[in-house]
Amino acid sequence: MYTATTPEFEVINAGNAKAREEVVRFLARNGLGIDDDIEQFIVARDRRHLVACTGIAGNTLKCIAVDTGWRGTSLSLTLIHEAELLAAQNGEHQLFLFTCPDNVKSFRGCGFYPLVTVENCAALMENTPVGIHRYCSQLRSHHFVPGKNIGAIVMNANPFTLGHQYLIEHAAGQCDWLHVFVVQEDVSTFSFKERFAMVRDGSRHLRNVTVHPGSAYIISRGTFPGYFLKDKQVINKAYAAIDLMLFRNYIAPALNINHRFVGTEPFCSLTAEYNRAMHRWLEDETCQAAAISIHEIERRTDDNNVPVSASAVRRLLNENKFSAANRMVPITTRAFLKNEAQHQPCLSEPLSAAV
Repeated sequence: MYTATTPEFEVINAGNAKAREEVVRFLARNGLGIDDDIEQFIVARDRRHLVACTGIAGNTLKCIAVDTGWRGTSLSLTLIHEAELLAAQNGEHQLFLFTCPDNVKSFRGCGFYPLVTVENCAALMENTPVGIHRYCSQLRSHHFVPGKNIGAIVMNANPFTLGHQYLIEHAAGQCDWLHVFVVQEDVSTFSFKERFAMVRDGSRHLRNVTVHPGSAYIISRGTFPGYFLKDKQVINKAYAAIDLMLFRNYIAPALNINHRFVGTEPFCSLTAEYNRAMHRWLEDETCQAAAISIHEIERRTDDNNVPVSASAVRRLLNENKFSAANRMVPITTRAFLKNEAQHQPCLSEPLSAAV
């Protein structure tokens, strides 16, 4: 209930189980869940009662809630400001938030600007009106290559396999130039630095390929928030739509990309669903941005006619079958496998919709 007192703000580390449980209960009362990757919470208290909170996960604000009695006051603005200050102390100045489309107007008043909105589902916002335009301008200034057929691949490469290499080689053969974007978030077994190096080294023999860091504008499924969406299927669809529309509306026009390549997905239903979403969101002619043709390339198979996959390589490493794992990756990847096997006794598989 709103009072004339000024709420006090407090920082809670997500590792504080008792305090985190209080936040979980508060979010549940407001019809929201919680995302596991939150590192810190900013909470507001009125006479010890929790009346507002927001979570911080890297450069993303999540789990934002204000008690019904305090909505319509300046508390939301102050809460977001406190979260921005804490994020800045953590070295994060470029911030994003995901919310319901109904809340876009409220967050506009807090200094966030919409990038992509999926009707009746979700919206992605950023705390600057120029961030993505600055990024795309830099892409175009440094990496634009003229041509009729300009292709793109987005991959996680966890790790980079002969299947990834085959996909890049096939796509490069069909294009005047090919841009390969490596998902940047460190939510995979191999670090972004390692994965980027694997892709770069494994495609160095191709003259018409540029390998790019994915940037904050190519979203990892592992960091996409689901706290405001109840249905897991809706979460997956919202993630795919936002990620793909960011690519179509901003990144593709900057580089004149008109083709996107992806490997077929015989194993992971989540990735297969993402592949289907690519046809809807990138090829649909009703969108203002130019359509992008999707090419699903049959995966390379091993000697037993089994499709080569990064998950299979990780499984073989877990089983200490290093020779078998090495047969599924280029020579340029093998040193990374050896290093990972020495330092990582268990190679887990994170969620990702990029191969």
